[in-house]
Amino acid sequence: MATPVAQQIALEARQVRATLGVTEVLHGIDLSLASGRWTSIVGPNGAGKSTLLKVLAGLLAHTGGVHLFGEPLAALSGRARAQRLSWLGQGGAGEGSADDLMVYDVAMLGRLPHQRWLAAPSALDRAAVERALRSTQAWEWRGRPLGQLSGGERQRVLLARALAVEAGLLLMDEPLANLDPPHQADWMQTARALTAEGRTVVSVLHELNAALAADAMVVMAEGRVLHHGACDDPATHEALEAVFGGRVTVHRVAGHWMAIPH
Repeated sequence: MATPVAQQIALEARQVRATLGVTEVLHGIDLSLASGRWTSIVGPNGAGKSTLLKVLAGLLAHTGGVHLFGEPLAALSGRARAQRLSWLGQGGAGEGSADDLMVYDVAMLGRLPHQRWLAAPSALDRAAVERALRSTQAWEWRGRPLGQLSGGERQRVLLARALAVEAGLLLMDEPLANLDPPHQADWMQTARALTAEGRTVVSVLHELNAALAADAMVVMAEGRVLHHGACDDPATHEALEAVFGGRVTVHRVAGHWMAIPH
């Protein structure tokens, strides 16, 4: 009988610690995230979810090691990192300076890691941007300034920018913020389509029902990983219920796992 092929690890944290101010907020985290899968990160407020995601993206100083597809993240050039790893921050934080940019140009920023200095966008760049904007239903606004859009519309444009990178790994912090339920469902379909292409999605989510639709779930509390397992594993459901103090229970409803307020 053939030996199963080991699944590649897309992202790995080894004894990661991070400090904000004088307070340590991540406490020796070890975590391996499989390639080609969607992993959700959940936990109560203050659990360290966003901090962990920033560390994994190389955006926050830390001790310990982070490896991207087997290579130390710190050893990669900024350009190489930006080609392999795409980032969508929480609520478009820090995007105010882009308000005067047209939607098309905002999405095109995602192609910068693939372009030579001061080079005009190529046909491949333009095709990638159109695909990304169409996939988030933002193509019709391509000629509008970002600052004229609603919160939900803006979020869809920023998601398009992240998709336009066409990186093997996408890290997204609360990507469903400001999206109405239909567009939340669209985002989930996008995550599934990306993994079907072999790409890896890691998302911090407060929407527990969306998080349960992922392949795997990381449950955090107080700067530590309490559990990491498949979303259909009863042990994952128990960990999710426990970390929220029994205030939710996980049930199978119409073929989907749902976290029901208790």
